[in-house]
Amino acid sequence: MASRAPNPLGAVVSEGPALRPSRETRLVGRYVTLVGLSAQHADPLYPHISGPENAHLWDYMFDGPYDDIDVFRASVKAKAASRDPLFYAILSNSQDTSTVRDGGDGEIVGMASYLRIEPDHCCIEVGNIMYSPQLQRTPAATEAMYLMARHVFEDLGYRRFEWKCNSLNAPSRRAALRLGFTFEGLFRKHMIVKGHNRDTAWYSMIDDEWPAVQRAFKAWLDPINFDSSGKQRKRLEEFRQ
Repeated sequence: MASRAPNPLGAVVSEGPALRPSRETRLVGRYVTLVGLSAQHADPLYPHISGPENAHLWDYMFDGPYDDIDVFRASVKAKAASRDPLFYAILSNSQDTSTVRDGGDGEIVGMASYLRIEPDHCCIEVGNIMYSPQLQRTPAATEAMYLMARHVFEDLGYRRFEWKCNSLNAPSRRAALRLGFTFEGLFRKHMIVKGHNRDTAWYSMIDDEWPAVQRAFKAWLDPINFDSSGKQRKRLEEFRQ
């Protein structure tokens, strides 16, 4: 009998497992600090992301919108107790309105989480990202995602960092590409969320790409990349070209 050629296999992976993220970790940047979400964060965050004027912020989220502080408190309490997703509060480091609009020192301006945490496969996702209007489209918003990515690759030892969103969520899809994630495809009829179909767009960033992605983040976040009015001199994507 003729010998059979062996099936091709992927490269041998010697590293791992990765470490699980901890709510005790503080991720400190120039503009923001990320800390484990707690029930005490509910009241100061509520005015920034509640009410009819902010209802659109929740269109693509799994929960919300909120117009009842007690319901929101219960939601934040449940999030704070969760291990996967593991939620962090995003706190402003300064009152510089060019980096966080109207953000006071230490004020909570958003939240985000790690989820689908798979240490054995060295794979983890970022999601449940809720940025208040004060945080959106600021250097602080970009730095928050940089801090979470850096922690994943450099401290915890993951190989793959994922970003997923509703395929109709154009701002999230643009953000993923801007931050350095690569589009991998569309999961059709993936979920039913709040009674609506959700096709899910998948993106990833891997450890081989991280050095170049990190250099771009650091160069973009450097204060010299912004003029006296806070306007960027070069776009983040340009630093990866």
